[in-house]
Amino acid sequence: MSRPRFLADHDLNDHIVDALLRREPMIEIIRAREVGVDRQPDREVLHYAAEQGLIVVSHDVNTMPAAAYERIDRREKTRGLLMVRQTDPIGPIIESLLLIWAGSELEEWEGQVWFLPI
Repeated sequence: MSRPRFLADHDLNDHIVDALLRREPMIEIIRAREVGVDRQPDREVLHYAAEQGLIVVSHDVNTMPAAAYERIDRREKTRGLLMVRQTDPIGPIIESLLLIWAGSELEEWEGQVWFLPI
């Protein structure tokens, strides 16, 4: 069992990532642009995350869930997808990510698609 690690999709508000790291510097959250998947299709972002053991966090509510469900239906590894609506305040989103990081294991998120805040 291992702690959750996150991949911030290219469209995720940087304020969320920055505030999360300020609150808990031990959280591992990688920005998609840092690893060169920021311009890749959703399917490739999810593939990269699955291979690296990362839960994807994204604002892309229009296409990312469908891509995740396709992978799940094909029984392809999907470490998890956490969706964030752009209109939601970031405070509860940060609290949800902290809770997920501190109170769960990466393996619990396999094949899951959730909308934050929880």
